[in-house]
Amino acid sequence: MKSKNPIQSAERIFHILEFMAFNGPSGVVEIGNALDLHKSTVHRMLLSLTSLGYVTQNEKNGKYELTFKLVRLSSQFLSKMDIYSIAHPYMERLAETCQETVHLVKRLGNEVVYIDKIEPIGIRDSSIRMASRIGLMRPMYCSAVGKAILAELPMEEVRTIWEQSNPEQKTEYTITSLSQLEEELSKIKNLGYAMDNQENEIGVRCIAAAILDYQNKAKYAFSISAPVNRMTDERVKEFAKHVLKMKKELSWHLGNGY
Repeated sequence: MKSKNPIQSAERIFHILEFMAFNGPSGVVEIGNALDLHKSTVHRMLLSLTSLGYVTQNEKNGKYELTFKLVRLSSQFLSKMDIYSIAHPYMERLAETCQETVHLVKRLGNEVVYIDKIEPIGIRDSSIRMASRIGLMRPMYCSAVGKAILAELPMEEVRTIWEQSNPEQKTEYTITSLSQLEEELSKIKNLGYAMDNQENEIGVRCIAAAILDYQNKAKYAFSISAPVNRMTDERVKEFAKHVLKMKKELSWHLGNGY
């Protein structure tokens, strides 16, 4: 029997899939009552999903449950996901809103590598432009983007990264002890964002946040960088709102409810 409204049928199918994903094996009547659908409609939808391999029926109790076909689909989708194309428009918007340089990094072992960079039109200072570049690698312990990612890791992993990083005092403000780093990461967890207060380069401050994926893991982070005379404490508070908003939006794109 063909539906007179294919859009309505599609909507019902997705509602059924979502219900089963959240509630596990379900019966026809149970699904119908929850979604306010007639049991004949639910049965017809389930037969379609079964024929397509997305649902199977338990022979013992008669309940329907999802197969791993959806998992395979999501795995294929995630493997093809391009963080650059997803994040780039957001970075452009952030750079123009804040009128400062925005970076995107990816974690590589105990370091981060810069994979994208946006400078607003008419940027007022060239120091940031010269200091950072795509492909640049930096330790995690002395950069805002690195610390943002570290704050999302188990402390045992943080300690291992610290020991393997051979920390050095790059400036007078660089964190030089594990206890300092642990204290800093605790603040970052509470705030949701990280700061680099001239720890890697004198004259430069950065505010950053990690991007959480569908497994609640942080492989990427982004930042706003500016000379200290423009990155005042007042502007940090202003930028923090934009950073946290973008963190939520990009994490959502990577499948994280955040």
